[in-house]
Amino acid sequence: MAAVLILNAYVKASVRDKIITGEQAASIDSDCVLILGAGVWSDGNPSAMLEDRLLEGIKLYNGGASEKLLMSGDHGRNEYDEVNVMKKFAIDRGIPSENIFMDHAGFSTYESLYRARDIFGAGKIIIVTQKYHLYRALYIADKLGIEAYGVASDPRRYAGQMRMSFREILARVKDFFNAIVQPEPTFLGDTISIRGNGDATND
Repeated sequence: MAAVLILNAYVKASVRDKIITGEQAASIDSDCVLILGAGVWSDGNPSAMLEDRLLEGIKLYNGGASEKLLMSGDHGRNEYDEVNVMKKFAIDRGIPSENIFMDHAGFSTYESLYRARDIFGAGKIIIVTQKYHLYRALYIADKLGIEAYGVASDPRRYAGQMRMSFREILARVKDFFNAIVQPEPTFLGDTISIRGNGDATND
């Protein structure tokens, strides 16, 4: 237990200064805003947590933080699709389709960051997720050689937050070791430049 708590504290402390405001993000010439996936409902709408990530990412796009959005989430089976829900949400709010990329195989935070680097060629990014999750995402990005900054999307409290925060401690420890070993993600594939047309990722 002591080792878990020490590693958790180390991961958080090592990237705390990489968490910035939306105003600060506007001054960073980033390759993309990476929005990490979360649950979607059966009616095709994003969960509260995902909706807040998307709204923050769209705000950053409109504020000039980047010209590209990268939606990374789970689309590992036909009946469950986070990334098309995410892209539609952004399009419905005025973001051009060609500026929105989808990573259909972002099955975990680690895989999303690995694929952002190796599939999409992103070397400098702004990550959007809830603050408790940002520490781990930023730590992974740093160890993968990505220059990353994080903007938190926490306008409200979420159901089950205490449980998720506890699980996140264990996830930080797991990804501390993943960042050392750096296993390949479930899928790689052909490269799709984040500087190109996001419609290349449409399915």
